[in-house]
Amino acid sequence: MDTLFLMRAFVCVAQTGSFTAAAIRMDLTTSYVSRAISALEDHLRTRLLHRTTRRIALTEAGQRYLQRCEQILGYIEEAEVEASEAHALPNGNLKIHSMTGIGHRYLIRAAAEYSTQYPEVHFDLTLANRLVDILEEGYDVSVVAARELPDSGYISKHLGKVYSVLCAAPSYLQQQGAPQQPSDLLQHQCLRLVYSVMSLDKWTLEGPNGQEEITIDHTHFQVNTVEAMGEAVKAGMGIGALPIYSAVQGIQEGRLVRVLPEYTLYPLGVFALYPSRQYLDAKIRTWLEFLREYLPKHLAQDEQLLLEYSQSSAPNAAVKSD
Repeated sequence: MDTLFLMRAFVCVAQTGSFTAAAIRMDLTTSYVSRAISALEDHLRTRLLHRTTRRIALTEAGQRYLQRCEQILGYIEEAEVEASEAHALPNGNLKIHSMTGIGHRYLIRAAAEYSTQYPEVHFDLTLANRLVDILEEGYDVSVVAARELPDSGYISKHLGKVYSVLCAAPSYLQQQGAPQQPSDLLQHQCLRLVYSVMSLDKWTLEGPNGQEEITIDHTHFQVNTVEAMGEAVKAGMGIGALPIYSAVQGIQEGRLVRVLPEYTLYPLGVFALYPSRQYLDAKIRTWLEFLREYLPKHLAQDEQLLLEYSQSSAPNAAVKSD
């Protein structure tokens, strides 16, 4: 039995004062509406309407029940309108996960710019260098950098690509000199990133001679976040691999120098993951559309800056003080 339908039929009969009028409004037959009211009374074991051949009237129980039904149906209508507006109008809380470096470099500024267009959307941003279970942890969107995505059943949008570069502090290069070819790295202090998403104990360098692999057998320093690695490199502790988005500002400021600038490593795709594309909430839909415009543009800008500053600083990288 569809209790909501029976409640709607009862309210319609009570408001119109007629089974026939209620049937016309609901696009049903009069007999069908009459049977619905009888079924409701049987379910409640209470008479709701006094019936005569000329008119109907509410019983005392019917009057009380009518007030409750109108209240309940009003709540349902409000909920339906609110849900429909969520599909059409961006508002409410947007819970996002992002890998730390991408979040620091891009998503905070992206959220600020998005908020000027959609001020009714409130951000809840979590930064963590791992792949999250979106449904289990309650995220709307996850932005990750990965070689390939696991078969999770989530929808993914490709937003661009990134790679890492080798960097050192000017002070380190003044003391130790700059490697001129990948094999020279074996004579340097190479810092290792311990990363849950992938194994980084080998540097597979892509350059003019194709792929060249360097194994970091020993290191005097390892750390588990890109941000901490960046600080260690700036402090002159050795040579480290940093994603573009973590390296470019330090290179611009002169605190980092790109080492072996013709080589790159760790090419990764940047993806936005979300649970489903059907009936997508407006805040999720508009955020994804915004990221598809915003992120590729800023990734490309950082890559261009990296190339420009790497070329301008490369001649000084090999200098070693006497």
